[in-house]
Amino acid sequence: MSELPLLSPDVLAAAQRAAMPDFARWQEMVRATGGCAQPIRLQGHRITFDAGLEVLDVYRTADEPTAYLLTACGNRRASRCPACSEVYRDDTYHLILSGLRGGKGVPEDVSAHPRVFATFTAPSFGAVHARRVKGDKVLPCRPRRDNPVCEHGRPEGCGVRHGEDDSQVGQPLCVDCYDYRGAVLWNAHAGELWRRFTQALPAAFVRHLGVSRAELRRRLRLSYAKVAEYQARGLVHFHAVIRLDGPDVPSDRPPDWATVPVLQAAIRETAAAVSVPVPDDDPSFVGRWGTQLDVDPIYVATGLEGIADQRVAAYIAKYATKGAESAGTVDRPIREVADVARLDVTEHARRMIYTCFALASDPAYRLIPLRRWAHMLGYRGHFSTKSRHYSTTLGALRQVRADHQAERARERRGLPDPAERETVTVGEWRFAGSGYRHGEHLWAEMIRQRVATARRIARERGESA
Repeated sequence: MSELPLLSPDVLAAAQRAAMPDFARWQEMVRATGGCAQPIRLQGHRITFDAGLEVLDVYRTADEPTAYLLTACGNRRASRCPACSEVYRDDTYHLILSGLRGGKGVPEDVSAHPRVFATFTAPSFGAVHARRVKGDKVLPCRPRRDNPVCEHGRPEGCGVRHGEDDSQVGQPLCVDCYDYRGAVLWNAHAGELWRRFTQALPAAFVRHLGVSRAELRRRLRLSYAKVAEYQARGLVHFHAVIRLDGPDVPSDRPPDWATVPVLQAAIRETAAAVSVPVPDDDPSFVGRWGTQLDVDPIYVATGLEGIADQRVAAYIAKYATKGAESAGTVDRPIREVADVARLDVTEHARRMIYTCFALASDPAYRLIPLRRWAHMLGYRGHFSTKSRHYSTTLGALRQVRADHQAERARERRGLPDPAERETVTVGEWRFAGSGYRHGEHLWAEMIRQRVATARRIARERGESA
């Protein structure tokens, strides 16, 4: 008889976990979280009773085979939790699309309003390797005649045709020429630069029309939604949907003079004018947008000269689940400067992180929390924001999903319809840990993949309908 092959420790632990009596119930809990990578374990109880204080239902984790209840972590980062980030991506997609087509409480009339997809970039702080493509052809990175060198003796050009996964892309040609201080300070003030842009944009319409701000507010409202994305060089840039509405609600049509070309001109003019001096009293650095600014019309039909609204929503949603880790750094805070040398990051990112710690010790920048945001290469703003009237909110979308799940749970538990009989639910919960235990990761990943496949099939069916 041939000997059975030896199992790896992980496979053996997974087999042992599957043999435990609570395994079936544990799988149900993981499926309920969508295959969350870092689920929260809770212990406690929930009691439902009616207005007459008659107890209708009691749930206690002490009665569970696992002795706890699992709930999803809700992390938006794909690097931390692929399952929860997928839910966040879908919510962001519907939030953006509803502001372009209507739905989710937004009138369909917004689809006829002038709107553009704008990309705001950072300025250059030094030459970096780049993958340049023209059509189907990959071009040389930075071709230079006569092979000049910088003052540090390094080549100022690069003739390599970089591949998509080339680790050199985004790395400086010369680390000594690169302005790391400027790059970090720009990241740290990119959010403020965006805020000043949105505040200054109405002034461009005021100048062109010759009306007061008060008069403009009675005729026009600006709505927007934006997301931050890290470029390979470690600097953030913003993708934004900017829409012109009437004065009160999204269903109000803007004035006839409010057209896409007028909006495009106002955005370009404002982006070129706004700046953030750092520090305010004696600036040694001034943050401005880069010269590359794309402002494209958004249309419902894909055949027109512009970008299709569905494509814009998918593009923004994609980057809503990414962070600085896409630029070669880490997705967790760095507590001590001594830890930087041991990080598994690109050397460019490491230098930016060191620069954050160095500037944090400079009295001129003492009010900027660069040490806290060193893992983000200095960026400390929100990754996705929107104006109040652009569309629905992520909170509203989550509440709809929670209400749907609560209704299904009510039906499973046989509780009365709240419209017919008033009920109250109270509970008490405490944190009992997070993540998976030994032998559980393999099964959780299999469940996540099945949930992701089912979600993808449902999405494709919905898009083809």
